[in-house]
Amino acid sequence: MTYKETLFFVAKCLTINHETHNRSIVEEILQSNTVDWDEVVKLSTAHFVFPALYCNLKRASFLSYLPEDLVDYMKYITELNRERNEEIIAQAKELNTLLLEHNITAIFIKGTGNLLEGLYEDIAERMVGDIDFLFSPEDYPRAIEILEDMDFTINHKIDELLSRKKRHYPRLIHKNKISSIEIHHSLIREKFRHEFNYHYINSNIQLIQDVSILSFENQLSLSIIASQINDFGFEYKNLALRNAYDVFLLSKKTTAKNAFLKFNTLQHPLNCFLAICFEVFNKPQTLKYTSSRRIEKYLVVFNQYLNNRDLYINNYKKIIIRRAIFNRFTIIYKSFFYKEYRLWILNLITDKNWRKEKLIQLGLKKP
Repeated sequence: MTYKETLFFVAKCLTINHETHNRSIVEEILQSNTVDWDEVVKLSTAHFVFPALYCNLKRASFLSYLPEDLVDYMKYITELNRERNEEIIAQAKELNTLLLEHNITAIFIKGTGNLLEGLYEDIAERMVGDIDFLFSPEDYPRAIEILEDMDFTINHKIDELLSRKKRHYPRLIHKNKISSIEIHHSLIREKFRHEFNYHYINSNIQLIQDVSILSFENQLSLSIIASQINDFGFEYKNLALRNAYDVFLLSKKTTAKNAFLKFNTLQHPLNCFLAICFEVFNKPQTLKYTSSRRIEKYLVVFNQYLNNRDLYINNYKKIIIRRAIFNRFTIIYKSFFYKEYRLWILNLITDKNWRKEKLIQLGLKKP
């Protein structure tokens, strides 16, 4: 199986309990015994949908088509993820209660928000890293103070210097808690914050068992934004299948193509992601998008990269290098005007671990 064939197969598997035409296609492929399971495991793991793949195949009663040792492995990983998510949910609810006691409303976003809302039929489907939540401008500094008083600490202190320029406070960890936490004051890169921010989402917040969650429309938008904008997927012209699966599930709860009609500069990149989802998931009606010449051109390049992975990798590397150079010059330029940038550079170049890492990269020191 090529990369593209594997991607499209895994994507269809994620929809088989909702899309009858995909269920038939997947079963036919499974019966043909032509699936390269090594490639499926590799891709689904890289895209963080391995447990979701297992859960969907199990619900469809398709596990009998899989090798027994693979089923055992998938079950084992999924059970580990379920146990972790149960602990994350408990931790998130505990944090929510604590913050409410201080009259602070935490809006849970991304994977944790989806789990608390009940988006997934099985909580084991979603792989979650941090507990992410958003606060109002007034509550943001208070939330940091309260959580640091609870012995949550910054993992890398140097990151604190530029935290105001980023979307969230540096990741906080606790030695007795399973998940780190990210306290957000923003949802998107600075360039687009005028379109999608706390004031935009606050009027449509859902309250589910005393937990504040984004509206379905805004959840869908943020699922795309996290990949397409914050992780530069629009530039790379790639697809994050975990985010795409969230968008697919959310499209069953709201009209996907209407979720970002109010946006201006954001509307095109978000529509491009929706168009990719429509193609990769084999045209579910709930993922219909508003087509345009620009979007169809974007799809052509996306498919070229799927068919030629070397071409994609070369483009990816070029963008990485270009962004790295731009970021370095931006930080140096801003250091002339902003004290936090000067302090960040000073702390960085005096950090022994950073110097050691750079010497290794330059080949002047052995790992």
